[in-house]
Amino acid sequence: MGRVSLITFWKRIPGRVWRILKSDRVPLRDKLLFIVPVSLYWIFPDLMPFMPIDDALFTAIAASWFVRAMERKHDLSDPDDKRGKSGVAR
Repeated sequence: MGRVSLITFWKRIPGRVWRILKSDRVPLRDKLLFIVPVSLYWIFPDLMPFMPIDDALFTAIAASWFVRAMERKHDLSDPDDKRGKSGVAR
């Protein structure tokens, strides 16, 4: 993955997370797999207090995992993705 595509990937993650969280096709249990751990990580004290960089990094990694897992599990596709279900560019 090149630098440009990596930047584009990270710019799209928040919208994809929001789309999954508001989707009726994804059960609440699956949504809580993202919301609970991320919320707890932000609320409880951690190794570097007053330095939210580690919190943001944890959230970004969790969001990336959540998006990939839920899109695969519930057959949701990224609306910005130029590839079809076969993974081949159109």
